[in-house]
Amino acid sequence: MAADRWILEFDRALRTLAAPARSVRPTPGGALPDAPLSEAEKHHVVGLMRVNHCGEICAQALYQGQALTSRDPEVRDALRHAADEETEHLAWTEQRIAELGGRKSLLNPLWYAGSLSLGVLAGVLGDKWNLGFLAETERQVEAHLDSHLEALPVQDQRSRAIVDQMRLDEIKHAETAIEFGAAELPAPIKFAMKLTGQIMTRTAYRI
Repeated sequence: MAADRWILEFDRALRTLAAPARSVRPTPGGALPDAPLSEAEKHHVVGLMRVNHCGEICAQALYQGQALTSRDPEVRDALRHAADEETEHLAWTEQRIAELGGRKSLLNPLWYAGSLSLGVLAGVLGDKWNLGFLAETERQVEAHLDSHLEALPVQDQRSRAIVDQMRLDEIKHAETAIEFGAAELPAPIKFAMKLTGQIMTRTAYRI
């Protein structure tokens, strides 16, 4: 049974990195007209959406690692549901990058491997710390998306709609983790997570 789970997760990893993501929900802002952007604005939006796409690659890996090592079936189900919504975020950001003529991060396999390792470690520590890591991750992602809403061009309502819906979903994921008994992480761990996120963000914006 355990072997089957690992095989399924390996297949999920391949699809996350190599196959186009799919969304059950319509892409937020998909019905809105595409506003004209200067080349500089388009370059900036592509960079921001590439960062968001990369963040969703990391989220997929984190959730997979955490679900593999979680001891509570109910927690695993909650992680799976959150991962499904993160897959939709992947699809939305991937679509927007393509619409703007950009490309995804070349380092996605590296980000995926590192995040999967962190997810497995968090799960091994126990479900309350597993969920605490999830809640803090989502809080930091929420703050990151808030900054993107400020940085995106005002007229680019399509990108803004995607980021806003992602933000609402991340808030819900954090609340779910807290409801399931997430532990509050120590300040040094929170700081290390924030620093790592900043490094990833700056790198993915360009590469």
